[in-house]
Amino acid sequence: MLTADRFRLYSRQIIGVASVLVILYLNFGDKLRFPVFLRQPKMSFIGTNSSRFVDQGSGELFFINGWNSYWLMDQSVWSSSRPRVSEIFRRGAGMRLTVCRTWAFSDGGEGGSAALQIAPGVFDERVFQALDFVIIEARRHRIRLILSLVNNLEAFGGKAQYVKWAKAAGVNLTSSPDPFFWHPTIKGYYKDYVKSILSRKNTYSGVKYSEEPAIFAWELINEPRCFSSSSAPVLQSWIAEMAEFVKTLDQKHLVTVGLEGFYGPEATDNLKANPGEWAALLGSDFVQNSAVKHIDFASVHAYPDSWIPNASIAEKAKYLANWVDTHVSNGEFVLKKPVLFTEVGSTPHMKEEGIHNRDLFLKIVYDRIYESAKKGQAGAGALVWQLLLEGMEDFGDEYSFVAWEQSSTYKLIVEQSCRLRHLFQNNDTSGKMSHGNPCVSLLH
Repeated sequence: MLTADRFRLYSRQIIGVASVLVILYLNFGDKLRFPVFLRQPKMSFIGTNSSRFVDQGSGELFFINGWNSYWLMDQSVWSSSRPRVSEIFRRGAGMRLTVCRTWAFSDGGEGGSAALQIAPGVFDERVFQALDFVIIEARRHRIRLILSLVNNLEAFGGKAQYVKWAKAAGVNLTSSPDPFFWHPTIKGYYKDYVKSILSRKNTYSGVKYSEEPAIFAWELINEPRCFSSSSAPVLQSWIAEMAEFVKTLDQKHLVTVGLEGFYGPEATDNLKANPGEWAALLGSDFVQNSAVKHIDFASVHAYPDSWIPNASIAEKAKYLANWVDTHVSNGEFVLKKPVLFTEVGSTPHMKEEGIHNRDLFLKIVYDRIYESAKKGQAGAGALVWQLLLEGMEDFGDEYSFVAWEQSSTYKLIVEQSCRLRHLFQNNDTSGKMSHGNPCVSLLH
């Protein structure tokens, strides 16, 4: 018979063991040689209903304010830098941000990065555990992740690394990276990679990636482009094939392409929205690519400083407003799918003016997203590119910044989080966390 005293003793023992495991995880997670199964916050998967995201747990509409930090897995490899990952999630949650986009790839290990995929289908378990850590930390802070599966660019390997692997295996290819989209050997490499990711069981939580609600969506490729003369049909076919493949392995998560949002030469009604004639020659088309059956939502990027560098501030602002409006309209009336601006970036040329310009451009995007959200339409949210922490300049580019050092931008981001949350979660109580609820003072 279990007496009250013995019950209290057992309870203390269980609590003590659990506390030790948590301490081990927080401090030595990368060195542990056994799984530590942690109890994590309950989260729901996100689905779609026509042009809107829907929380499948509550049934409420789900609009997004979030950010990019591509470096999370890279920094999780080392115990000395892992606290940065926890800290960026803590700060993001404190800004009421809900979605973070990051890389779930690192191919080949060139350029000093720790490779997740050393060779086709060969993985470094230490780096895989780093990705495990990113996912459980995101869930601990109630942040959802968009995980990108390969890079169009050469950073962290990208499609060029896949072509190198195929050539090393004896496949007769040119130096162009475009065979990534059509050669059966390379497509097989990519599918094997995707299967390994989706079937992965998290070392710390014991949850398979395909069953993890903290993963918001899979992104097939970051900024796909190809330059051969017949590239558009090739890329379109690749998107359709790979989106369907992901869905055969995982029916719970959303899938997007990772597009910049350019319109192809046949998109006569929308060509004027492009930043220049060059944008129609990259093999992609926003409407056609996003209309693929197994693509759940459309992704768009926005870089007015980079795309029309010689334009005036007023011209860039006008261009950006039309860029957002055109894509949101396509999502609502043509695609009937949500549209998420997964990268919004601006370059500060001079300190004071640059910060002002960044705020101006970001506010244009935010205001249009908010107006669409008020109508329950396709403008689903935006993710700023990209947030860093203090002392991380080496991980930045000309569009990266530390939001907490720029009060006007910080306030703008938080205000967007709060007014979107106020629209669809009037009874929100999740702000009762250790970081507090900034929306109380902003909206009341």
